Amino acid sequence: MTPEERIAVSSWSLHRLLGSTYPHDLTSNEVGREELTYGEGSETLLDLPSALKRHGYHRLELVSFHLRSRDPIYLEELRASLAHSEVRLQTLLIDAGDITDPVHGDRDRDWIAGWIEVANTLGADNARVIAGKQKPTMAALDRSVAALRILADRNAGSSVRLVTENWFDLLPTPQQVHWLLDQLEGRVGLLMDFGNWSGPGKYEALASIAGRAELCHAKAHFSDIGVLDEADYSACIVAAENAGYRGPYTLIYDNDVLREWDGLRHERDFVIGWSEHEEEV
Repeated sequence: MTPEERIAVSSWSLHRLLGSTYPHDLTSNEVGREELTYGEGSETLLDLPSALKRHGYHRLELVSFHLRSRDPIYLEELRASLAHSEVRLQTLLIDAGDITDPVHGDRDRDWIAGWIEVANTLGADNARVIAGKQKPTMAALDRSVAALRILADRNAGSSVRLVTENWFDLLPTPQQVHWLLDQLEGRVGLLMDFGNWSGPGKYEALASIAGRAELCHAKAHFSDIGVLDEADYSACIVAAENAGYRGPYTLIYDNDVLREWDGLRHERDFVIGWSEHEEEV
């Protein structure tokens, strides 16, 4: 892939553009009532693919709570909008559920399975599943592996690749990430997120898992006046690239200083500029 082809955008980065979210209820497969979480939006989700194309983006990661319906007709309309705008649905981010919960884990696993079916209907390349939210005891890790194996079994034969993420309490360090992936033997892949780990060992930790990552959330930090932290962003990319990561970078912008499209543009220009410089060297 060229540097430009490696760029994706998450709908998470466009909260204010979309305005509405549709909260999840883990006891039901119904989508929750619309909430104007970020005020009145200026684009609907069906219009988002064309907006992405106008801004030069051709890969989308879609957060599940941005879908207003799971009705097959609506999902087909969204799939058609993506195809018409030549925007690839890289990942459906299933953003709820705890398969390691000792009481509700099976319920949440089955709820997630329903959203994996949504990913199939939409023609997504991947579906991201949360590995778990419990502390990383062996019991919780074993529950995660068992549930992820069941989800992989149910999704067998599909073109949708299941991935999980270095996120929440279950996977606080590379040690747990490697152990989980080893147990799953390639049946579930890894989405690495720059923003989920912090502290003095952050870059070494990211480097440890980057060689196994298939996807990457490239979150940058901005100051109170909208200046991108180039030192941190560059160190994250260096850690990933030196470890052998060659997949797409999904831009995550989470700041209200700059307009969302402007924040994304700063991130995109930095990633592409870094990549082109490295190619010249």
